[in-house]
Amino acid sequence: MLNKIAQLFKVKELRNKVLFVLLIFVIFRMMSNLLIPGIPKEGMQAIYKSMVSGNSAGNLNQGFQLLNVFSGGALDHFSVIMLGLGPYITATIILQLLGIVIPALGELQKEGGERGKKIIEQYARFFTVILAFFNAFGMLLYFQNAGVGAGGKLFGEGIGPMSLPFLASVIVVMAGSMVVMWLGELISEKGIGDGVSLLIFAGILSRMPVGVGGVLKLAAGGAISVINIILFVILSIVIIGCVVLINESKRNIAISYAKQVRGNRVFGGVTTYLPLSVNPTGVIPIIFALSFLVIPSSIAQMLTGIPAIQANAALTTGLTNFSNFFDIRINPLGHNLIYFAMIFLFTYFYAAVVFNPKEMADNFQKSGGFIPGIRPGENTAQYLDYVLSRLLFIGALFLSFVALTPSLIDSALNIQGLDFLIGGTSLLIVVSVILETVRKINAQLQMRDYDSI
Repeated sequence: MLNKIAQLFKVKELRNKVLFVLLIFVIFRMMSNLLIPGIPKEGMQAIYKSMVSGNSAGNLNQGFQLLNVFSGGALDHFSVIMLGLGPYITATIILQLLGIVIPALGELQKEGGERGKKIIEQYARFFTVILAFFNAFGMLLYFQNAGVGAGGKLFGEGIGPMSLPFLASVIVVMAGSMVVMWLGELISEKGIGDGVSLLIFAGILSRMPVGVGGVLKLAAGGAISVINIILFVILSIVIIGCVVLINESKRNIAISYAKQVRGNRVFGGVTTYLPLSVNPTGVIPIIFALSFLVIPSSIAQMLTGIPAIQANAALTTGLTNFSNFFDIRINPLGHNLIYFAMIFLFTYFYAAVVFNPKEMADNFQKSGGFIPGIRPGENTAQYLDYVLSRLLFIGALFLSFVALTPSLIDSALNIQGLDFLIGGTSLLIVVSVILETVRKINAQLQMRDYDSI
């Protein structure tokens, strides 16, 4: 491994790419500490503490923690990039789903080539602008109406959503999200690896020292035993090993191609393999499930803020009970069961979006390929669907286990500083980005070895 790193910095082109990525990381970290102008610092801190301390719904806290980790703590102190890459990721997922509903968009995604890819990327940018504006407006409005902070409001009393300070802050946050998207594209273009994934990776790692410091501080005060910390470290290593194992596991399906004679030349007659990943959906099902769990609490909180509903005690109590049912702090068993079921549902749903057995079987048949022992066409599609459905069951179990890890660690070891960082999307993204980046670096080094030969 050390030899690979030494080779990486010996090659000027690769060295410049790595240094460029590190420079973007520095800019990203600086921006995460750049506060939104015009908002009192006391109001920021008080409102954020209320979001993560349990004054709001637990699921909403979980959503804010996820966004805060992804943005490298930008939400913690209301940075200009508090939205992070959330709007861009959401826009990309929406375009993928729209490809099923809109045939022209679906054809552009599948057969558009490099030109189609650029058009899709441009659509994603336009969607990001729209989503960033509404996300910034909704989040700042939610914090403004939270009822805590300086003067009882985030911006202070008497400042409404149509006022100039509020709208100026919305535009600043929207622009910050667009700048982060641009930084990610720069990494993809001039660096090594996928820029969006690497920025999220940098945001997650930047929160690790904060979590470690918090745990050590609690341990020094006697709130956490040394045995629990040792068990936590051992459990973390086991979980990371399981994530790597499942993330790299694939089912290889043999694809044979019939021989074709064209003139004096023979084509085909070879056997290749179609690798089906055990976890082909990545972290998307967890994000979908978490978003679904946030919605009931958000709706209940918005409705309870309406004066007419506040005057009805029975209705207010019903909305509170409804929100508490999804709250992990009040109803951990019900929350975890729903979370588990949603991950399973979205795993199969998203796999159906990105993987079409019928289309793949048709492509094999057109190119003269077939699975040994399986008839081409419909039978091949059924076989691929059969294999994928069983792989997805294992993948869904794996995603559910990783997603529920923070809750299990919190209840078993009472370690709240790091449990969120080694579970769910955070751990999957860190492991996936590291493995993918290492593969790309190895590919670059091997290419240069071939050039020297």
